[in-house]
Amino acid sequence: MSQLDDLQQIRRGAEEILVEAALVKRLDEGRPLRVKAGFDPTAPDLHLGHTVLLNKLRQFQELGHEAIFLIGDFTGMIGDPTGKNVTRKPLSRDEVLENARSYEKQIFKILDPEKTQVVFNSSWMGEMSAADLIQLAAKHTVARMLERDDFNKRYTGGQPIAVHEFLYPLVQGYDSVALRADVELGGTDQKFNLLVGRQLQESYGQAPQIVLTMPILEGLDGVQKMSKSLGNYIGIAEAPEDMFGKLMSISDDLMWRYFELLSFRPIAEIEALKAGMHGGRNPRDIKFELGHELVARFHSPGAADRARQQFIARFQKGALPEDIPEVRVAGESGGMALANLLKQAGLTASTSEALRMIRQGAVRIDGERVEDAGLVLPAGSTGVYQVGKRRFARISLS
Repeated sequence: MSQLDDLQQIRRGAEEILVEAALVKRLDEGRPLRVKAGFDPTAPDLHLGHTVLLNKLRQFQELGHEAIFLIGDFTGMIGDPTGKNVTRKPLSRDEVLENARSYEKQIFKILDPEKTQVVFNSSWMGEMSAADLIQLAAKHTVARMLERDDFNKRYTGGQPIAVHEFLYPLVQGYDSVALRADVELGGTDQKFNLLVGRQLQESYGQAPQIVLTMPILEGLDGVQKMSKSLGNYIGIAEAPEDMFGKLMSISDDLMWRYFELLSFRPIAEIEALKAGMHGGRNPRDIKFELGHELVARFHSPGAADRARQQFIARFQKGALPEDIPEVRVAGESGGMALANLLKQAGLTASTSEALRMIRQGAVRIDGERVEDAGLVLPAGSTGVYQVGKRRFARISLS
């Protein structure tokens, strides 16, 4: 593979590369680059949104570079303030370690364990003295910190910012110094922190790392980022049939976003699938291929086959129409009662009719009959809703 081909593969799905000319220069050196991606173990399970970075790290592995999976067990105890309008509660040491062990098991469903260096930033931060930390803090200014959007909004809005939160970008940046990273991967929301890494490397006499940002993957609703708290996520440890069913519930437009950021298929194959859909191929059949690929990756090809068969059996005999209308319903932070949701989406004429249909067993969500008339759906959730034999809608609750 030529360097041009390598660069095209690296660019795939990327939002921004800073600075691409520097990346080209380092690729010209012909040595394996040290490519870092960091994850704070803030929850025990990873979801498909997390795997966007892991997929990019895998691509670098396949191109012959060194993949460094950094577990932020030290930064996890600080709490990442990115995107937060209030101070985030730090995790305990025991919580961080338990989650970190879970991460180690899950990442090798994507990364090659023989070519992956797993590191913990407590290895160097735990050895840093108070004097060392003060010296590190002296290499950045409060003015620069307040350039960060979330800090700036909180400061101007009179919301408190704890001093320890300023340490988070510094520690993440120092990780790049400790690892002598050539490239750091991160979501678009991490751009400020990644640039701090470049600045600190220069301060410590190192060549600044290349920053490669990846888009934030939308959840099942196609609007908000994938998040467990929003209920719009697909966990990589979920049962095969649940994973497959959720993937089948996404919209046709969102399907291509998932292909781009989650599939390992060559770009040419994905373009051929798009052409096939425009030529009349059923989008549902193309979605089958996406679902099968991802379930096979995180479970097995056999499990993916069974999940697909179960899904087809659940909606056999024309129960699931080819063109399901997509409906967005505005809810509240606490979610919305199922009966109200069905009325708002136009699947029933009234909440009383919705309640009657639920009690009669005539309401299904993603093929599963719903019997709880008091069910409340969380904001951010999405699914294929069926009332009776002929009323369908793919509803996204915002």
